[in-house]
Amino acid sequence: MTYQFTSESVSEGHPDKISDLISDRVADYILAGNDTHRAAVETLVTTNMVTIAGEYKSTVPINKEHIEEIVRGVVREIGYEQEGFHWEHLKVYNELHGQSPDIALGTDDFGAGDQGLMFGYACKETPTYMPSAIYYSHKILQYLASERRISYSWLGPDSKAQVTMEYDSVNNPVRVSKVVCSSQHTEEFTLDAVKDGIKELVIKALEEAGAPIDDNTEYLINPTGKFVIGGPDGDTGLTGRKIIVDTYGGYAPHGGGAFSGKDCTKVDRSAAYMARYLAKNIVASGQAKNATVQLSYAIGVVEPTSVYVYADGVVRQDLAYELQQKVDLTPKGIIDRFELFGLDLTKTTNYGHFGKAELPWEITDLFDGS
Repeated sequence: MTYQFTSESVSEGHPDKISDLISDRVADYILAGNDTHRAAVETLVTTNMVTIAGEYKSTVPINKEHIEEIVRGVVREIGYEQEGFHWEHLKVYNELHGQSPDIALGTDDFGAGDQGLMFGYACKETPTYMPSAIYYSHKILQYLASERRISYSWLGPDSKAQVTMEYDSVNNPVRVSKVVCSSQHTEEFTLDAVKDGIKELVIKALEEAGAPIDDNTEYLINPTGKFVIGGPDGDTGLTGRKIIVDTYGGYAPHGGGAFSGKDCTKVDRSAAYMARYLAKNIVASGQAKNATVQLSYAIGVVEPTSVYVYADGVVRQDLAYELQQKVDLTPKGIIDRFELFGLDLTKTTNYGHFGKAELPWEITDLFDGS
């Protein structure tokens, strides 16, 4: 018996992703590669307005004017110059303030920045060990973003893609069943011309990615019709609302914590990266076709409160024990292993925090055969 599974992705111009990118870039500025600095930055975007709030700790003064420059630079880089959201005209409100000394007590010695549970996942469906539906959804939007900047100037920055995969009876993805893609556009072409143009790009993106599309693959392009008003002028955005897009497209559990805007003493972020590293290394070494790893922590406590491995449908306590012997799972151990205070956080923001070869937690070096 076959079945279907669906995942979605959103573009860099989606309101929530604008918020994520601003939060990550401001966090990068605050952290400045200094492992004594801390950041937890949240951003709200709406019609011609950006509001930043959150907490930070820094040994040097934070320049509010520079933060405003960062905000405008992000919006300009993405490509927003429309009446309702323009990098030059929008208002910027900065409500950042110092970190609570009570929280600092737990993190100054690299205890976990909060309690929580984080999951990592890997499978053999794609070359990046990511599930196929989220993998192809990201590929569509990366292709649209690239083409928008080269020759398809009638495309706007705000877009979404959703891919439905069909699986066979032994859980192998066999074909792309349905594709949904909605993209902002200008008014210079008819709606039919816009739909045809987007569909052509979607098919090219899937072909380049090696997706198993066929003559029966169904395409739903801008199904509501007109999509001229987009971005924060059409829909308010907030940091941390695309956590399923950021991870595995719903194919694996999620602990609930967002990533963007946070320094890596926050295990919401760093332990999720470690859990992915562990899961990917289990699969890459041939010990399983798919693996889920859960890590959990208590605020201010160095060691994880639990380690759980579920591989090929079986709880693997032997692997959980082995991982704890092989890898330092403390927040500092994770930070040092991946050199997270030297990481450009914005390299993670768009099109998933996992599956990108240049990110240090994607290395397969833990087991023989990885």
